[in-house]
Amino acid sequence: MTGAAGAEAGGRSAEIPPLRLITKIAYGFGAVAHGVKDQGYNYFLMFFYSAVMGLDAGLAGLAIFLALILDAISDPLVGYISDNFHSRWGRRHPFMYASVIPLVLGYYFVWTPPEGMSQMGLFGYLLTMAIITRTFITFYQVPSTAMMPELTDDYDQRTDIMSYRYFFGWLGGASLSIVTLAFFLVPTDTISNGYFNVQGYRTYGFVASSLILLSVLTCSIATHGRIKYMRAAPPKEKKTVRGVFGEIFETLSNRSFLVLFVAALFGAAATGVGAGLNHYLMGFFWGFSPQQVSGLQLALFISCVVALVLSQVISRKLGKKQGALLTGGTAMIMTPMPYILRLMDMLPANGEDALFYFILVFQMIDVALIITAQILMSSMIGDIVEQSELKTGRRSEGMFFAAISFSKKCTLGLGGFMVAIILSLSNFPEGAQPDEVSQAAIDGIGFYYIPVIFGLWLAMMLCVAAYSINRSDHEANLAALKARERGE
Repeated sequence: MTGAAGAEAGGRSAEIPPLRLITKIAYGFGAVAHGVKDQGYNYFLMFFYSAVMGLDAGLAGLAIFLALILDAISDPLVGYISDNFHSRWGRRHPFMYASVIPLVLGYYFVWTPPEGMSQMGLFGYLLTMAIITRTFITFYQVPSTAMMPELTDDYDQRTDIMSYRYFFGWLGGASLSIVTLAFFLVPTDTISNGYFNVQGYRTYGFVASSLILLSVLTCSIATHGRIKYMRAAPPKEKKTVRGVFGEIFETLSNRSFLVLFVAALFGAAATGVGAGLNHYLMGFFWGFSPQQVSGLQLALFISCVVALVLSQVISRKLGKKQGALLTGGTAMIMTPMPYILRLMDMLPANGEDALFYFILVFQMIDVALIITAQILMSSMIGDIVEQSELKTGRRSEGMFFAAISFSKKCTLGLGGFMVAIILSLSNFPEGAQPDEVSQAAIDGIGFYYIPVIFGLWLAMMLCVAAYSINRSDHEANLAALKARERGE
């Protein structure tokens, strides 16, 4: 469906007014749900089931992997359905409200498995709860993120909105992790190691699910009043499977989208490498204590605040593409630099306070640049919507953001595979304590990490450079769409 018919079908019922600050903040707070879920699943879930609950590590990993695969498949499905959904609450909010109860209950119960379950029983329980949680976070995350281009047409306001989204997403996940380690996973009279405190995980599950509930409801209710300004779904019509896939292919073949899609693949791989090697880099390469690592995490608060402000300033001064290239390119150079300096013996020795403070400041700046680049690239996805609408006659925000989410989930595993290769090439022994590993093996991790992380970042930046929509292009697309709606 193209031309005027498509524009009419996807038109707004009222002229879109400016967004209030409180709405931007509430919409941004909605990212806490995804940040909390990601932090828990990425850093606690595998250890909890394999080490604390006693589930075979292979079965735990299989359950988590199967849930991830099903989750990735559901992304484009939810995106397409949301783009074409008819209701008096618009295209997005019905999914967001429908996700609340199963998402909150699924996340709570994944941390409270019944005692005395068999291996297969525990495997089935983890698989079921992980599928429920991942499916319904998709029901919330994809439509709520796809709402961003509908909240405002303004080039810079879209960046402002995404800056709050990333700010709360990073802040929510990191804050709860710090609280969990400091107050929930603590030793008791009968448990010497807090990581094995089962009740601590149950408390975490209650607090985390409560935060998710508050986040989803805040975002949904605060944006409910904007439904009348959002685009309507196209008229209902019978479509064949071939027709549906034809529409999806036409939508996702947009050149600017494709380069950001591939950029997201490289970015997710880089994230997977960094997350997978984090324990080895912090504990072995730099020799930091758990308390020092917590200090580095606390510095993320400053990084988030800097990125919140910096992304908005850069969007207005340089534009999104140039800003992403500047901040992302600088981060590309900064990320491996401490490891290069260490291998060249140009930094203080491990154990010296000067080294910790150097890494603290360096990482604080680097992470701020990384978050800023992520904000700008996410905002760039929103500007593809109008360009695509001009060509196809369809509003496809859900498909675009779902496809990006799909690419990230599919590629995180590649990052883990790269970690395994790096450890193997470094001849790093399994299950070793820091004083049991040779200096050659420790240096090897840094030696191989440098080209891998730099190469992934470079590939991502080259993709971003191929993106073709700037401020004037976006304004021209908006003008053309308005002219089409007027029948000109």
